[in-house]
Amino acid sequence: MGRELSSDYAEYVRRTALRLPTVGIDIGGTKIAAGVVDGEGRILEQLRTETPHKSKSPKVVEDVITELVLALADRHDVHAVGIGAAGFVDAQRARVLFAPHLSWRNEPLQEALSDRLGLPVIVENDANAAAWAEWRFGAGAGEEHLVMVNLGTGIGGAIVHGGRLERGRYGMAGEFGHMTVVPGGHRCPCGNRGCWEQYSSGNALVREARELAAAESPVAQPLLDRVEGDVASITGPLVTEAAQEGDPCAVELLQEIGQWLGLGLANLAAALDPGRFVIGGGVSAAGELLLRPAREAYRRNLTGRGFRPEAEIFEAELGNTAGLIGAADLARGRARRFRTVKRARVERAERVSRTGVGRRRTQWWTPLER
Repeated sequence: MGRELSSDYAEYVRRTALRLPTVGIDIGGTKIAAGVVDGEGRILEQLRTETPHKSKSPKVVEDVITELVLALADRHDVHAVGIGAAGFVDAQRARVLFAPHLSWRNEPLQEALSDRLGLPVIVENDANAAAWAEWRFGAGAGEEHLVMVNLGTGIGGAIVHGGRLERGRYGMAGEFGHMTVVPGGHRCPCGNRGCWEQYSSGNALVREARELAAAESPVAQPLLDRVEGDVASITGPLVTEAAQEGDPCAVELLQEIGQWLGLGLANLAAALDPGRFVIGGGVSAAGELLLRPAREAYRRNLTGRGFRPEAEIFEAELGNTAGLIGAADLARGRARRFRTVKRARVERAERVSRTGVGRRRTQWWTPLER
């Protein structure tokens, strides 16, 4: 991208120069994507399948993940697996405490999959994984203080500071979408009212568009024409497409979403003072139709405006592959340790086989070697 790397970032790249391929898994509400990723963030092969319904047992989801990883491992020499999952992940990156789209409740996912795959596994929140990917390979490269905001169905977020993901004391930092911006405002599925994601997200965009259309507002007629009068068929991508083609109503709707986005970013700047915001998620496909009003609102609401540096606001570069790439890259550290330990154990086995010294009657290998 032509930006100069900071000394800390350059040192990070030097220390992690090992280019072992790893598998990244991105678990969404409707699709599970799995891919082999190299040390440069390139996806060598990718597979996708439907996400099992959340009413099904945790083992069903683990079966799907296992099948995807084994299919990729048949064709690639993979060394570790990173799982990016929407929901709360514990600070040890081992358990999914709660996943809204799945039946995972305090699920020991790392242990279950490590035993089945014979590979090191890490579990990470999907927004953290996406932010890591953008910091390593995308729009956040070279910035030591990065905040990523993902506008999808709701709002997810993550913080990268000094080459580390800031996960918080309990592993749950970055739930920016549930900051209250309108006390007593729209009800949020989290149980509160007035959460940020009720005003700046894919759901908010669709809600506003459908309300206008249902009220038979003349300004919404072009949107209704696109769906042949079926209000329920109005979606976020449809509104974005209409705005990109110049529909004034759709443009205005995205401007409103952008203004709420800028307000929330100003609040985050007051608390975190990042050098750069990266905006990802499906709504970010609107590009400058969203980001231009967001930047304007950000400047209007920034604490100390005019007397302090302003964080840059960039659109994410890696799209819907960011979570997969980030999860795979985060697993690479485990891959290095796994390969070192495995090599040492193989050498020991060979030495025992040659000399008989150190032979035991009980097996000494671990499930990681299966």
